[in-house]
Amino acid sequence: MESFVITEGAGTCNYLIQRDRINEVRSTRTSWRFWEKRRLVVALLAFFGFFNVYALRVNLSVAVVAMTEPVEVELENGTIVYVPEFDWSSTTKGWVLSSFFYGYLVTQLPGGWLAAKIGGNRMFGIGIGATSLLTLFTPPLAHTSTSLLIAVRVVEGLFEGVTYPCIHAVWSRWAPSEERARLATFAFSGSYVGTVVSMPICSMLAHYTGWPGIFYVFGIVGLVWTTVWWLVVKESPEKDPHITAAELKYIQESRGSIAVDGSQIRHPWLAMLSSGPVWAIVMAHFSENWGFYTLLTFLPTFMQDVFKFQTSATGWLSAVPYLAMAVVLQVAGHMADWMLQMQLLSRTNIRKLFNCGAFLAQTIFMVAAAYATSIVGCVICLTIAVGLGGFAWSGFSVNHLDIAPPHASVLMGLSNTIATLPGIISPPLAGSIVTDKTAEQWRIVFFISSAIYLLGAVVYGVFCSAEKQPWVVEVDSDASFDTDGASVTTARGYDNKAMDHSSEM
Repeated sequence: MESFVITEGAGTCNYLIQRDRINEVRSTRTSWRFWEKRRLVVALLAFFGFFNVYALRVNLSVAVVAMTEPVEVELENGTIVYVPEFDWSSTTKGWVLSSFFYGYLVTQLPGGWLAAKIGGNRMFGIGIGATSLLTLFTPPLAHTSTSLLIAVRVVEGLFEGVTYPCIHAVWSRWAPSEERARLATFAFSGSYVGTVVSMPICSMLAHYTGWPGIFYVFGIVGLVWTTVWWLVVKESPEKDPHITAAELKYIQESRGSIAVDGSQIRHPWLAMLSSGPVWAIVMAHFSENWGFYTLLTFLPTFMQDVFKFQTSATGWLSAVPYLAMAVVLQVAGHMADWMLQMQLLSRTNIRKLFNCGAFLAQTIFMVAAAYATSIVGCVICLTIAVGLGGFAWSGFSVNHLDIAPPHASVLMGLSNTIATLPGIISPPLAGSIVTDKTAEQWRIVFFISSAIYLLGAVVYGVFCSAEKQPWVVEVDSDASFDTDGASVTTARGYDNKAMDHSSEM
């Protein structure tokens, strides 16, 4: 690394300006080398982290179809009968599928608080790693008793509940303000890619290896990811020994002052809980999750009940809407950041446009899906409805970072706590409605989701804000993290003198 000795005065300013321009050009020319930009490495690994989060979550949604399908059994007298391995009622199935969310609900706020204190990267890795390990024990516990199956799913939910709040603690340190939407939505899109990939793979595993193979394969994949994340991702750019001086300076200047020592952060609980913009985020998050969790949990069963699809087909068809969501998320995140950079609308209006526009469209297409008479028409309507949710995520999901960056992990914990309630309420509710497995009963389930989308659009449109709130408590960064261009000292304790001219943002 080549260094320069800089004297004070006008020459220093001119040099810094020229150096930054050179770095900007070089960064653009080498943008395909994402591994040289540590924030992109963090985003990529976070993407695969959320991939595992949802693969571990939806595996039971597909497995339960195979677990309750009639299979050939030969009795002692030689008679062949067809009976399900697990003879669960619709209500029992609903409780089994919703059990995960009881644990998931409990650790949202504690996870956000711990992430702010000890580091979002650590909590994110622990959450996914522990869930992966417990997934390996799911088949033997299920064979032992239904109660043990429910218990292990509750504990899995406890560990996975920290993941969404934790990632906002990571982005509060790693994401430049003008890249929040694209980095956050790219990471979140891993959830939907995980759903797209895991559903058909779960179907194939159930067909070729039996349903226990679903849990063994995804449990091992999750443990491999945990090892890589733990070794590579640091709490903040200041603690990453591989980050370039130019990227570190860019992140620090863009995100503003923030404490590297999380123990210094104090959360203004009363002000947060009485804030209109906070509750706008909460309502939007709740609304999006209601429709999403309903389909995530019951779409394979819906395909089987209404259109008589078998297990191998439900996994593939159920994955289509989430493929649309994964694609739209990428487009929406870049579009939101582009509109902000071009100053086409204010940050607040961009959030409202993306969120409320998506919810209104989802309301319409969920109703259309309810009246679809063919599998093709139904899948098209559900694909559009779920896919448009990607625009909503460019609204409410990054809004925490807009209004209160130092408290974003706790706010995400709050909103995701309320937004987890649909995962608890929706499956038993749908199970109690769909007792005869008719299209008319499933239609009621879709109507409820549409009404909640519409309510979310109204509340978010009225109360949303994307401006930093007056109750935000900022803590000055450690003075050793100097960003004046002459010296940038990282948390590892070494200096990058005079901003190496070959460094790239």
